[in-house]
Amino acid sequence: MKICRFNDGAPGLIDGETIYPLQAPLVAVGAIAPHAGMADVIGALSTHPGAAQALHQARRAEGVPLASARLLAPIDLPPAIWAAAANYRSHQAEMKERVQAYDRSQMAPDDLMAEVFLKPASAIIGPGDAIVLPRIAKHVDFECELCAVIGKTARNVSAENALDHVFGYLMCWDISIRDPWGKQRNTRNIRKGFDTFCGIGPWFVSKDEIAEPQDVRIRVEQNGQEVMVAHTRDMINGLRDLIRFLSSVTTLRPGTLITTGTPAGVSQLAAGDVLRGTLSGVGEMTLNVVTQT
Repeated sequence: MKICRFNDGAPGLIDGETIYPLQAPLVAVGAIAPHAGMADVIGALSTHPGAAQALHQARRAEGVPLASARLLAPIDLPPAIWAAAANYRSHQAEMKERVQAYDRSQMAPDDLMAEVFLKPASAIIGPGDAIVLPRIAKHVDFECELCAVIGKTARNVSAENALDHVFGYLMCWDISIRDPWGKQRNTRNIRKGFDTFCGIGPWFVSKDEIAEPQDVRIRVEQNGQEVMVAHTRDMINGLRDLIRFLSSVTTLRPGTLITTGTPAGVSQLAAGDVLRGTLSGVGEMTLNVVTQT
């Protein structure tokens, strides 16, 4: 099952090449209020007893051709966007070379997870949108990652039960300034928090379509040239442990995004670039790059 936001921001169910509007069917079964946002939609699809009926009703109504619809970021106001830092050994090594990042190779798993940071919702853009390079930036990289969306409230959950709280998966582009401020500690929220620095999409894929989040291939092309080929099995801390750790600190509510860190292969961006990312089982997403005017 694929769930999207499209055109005017309405939630939709993608079935084949058709989008079926979801707002009215979910309201009809009492799952959401008439003007509910996507966090409420995700929570309802995860837990409401009428969700299956709403999906059935949606498929019986008139749909919109996927090819003629404009896909938006699948959620615009998530409760939080938690982002894992330095979660691949290959990226740790790459950052030591690129910006002389400090050595994390001997850190305990939970000590590394304590470097998880927050990205602001104001940074979100969706499929086909543009990353805007700030005037202050001399060096901006892309990072491409597997991201999970929470469907059921999680607090103090075990790693073994963590995926029970996941609704599905999507792609996240964690755009990052390296210069200035990249050699200082504790600057991630600023360097990664500029408007347009969080590309998400192209939709949510429900977790039943991804048998194992640690078995997803990542591929990125920059201007048609392959720059990143990676696999989520190489994460230091897998998604289950990220959810365990984060839920021991804070309540993870429906719609919360947890992005799992980038592998090696990040690359500097320039105006005019076109990025195309593919996550196996999730989908493909393209972003453009422009300079701040």
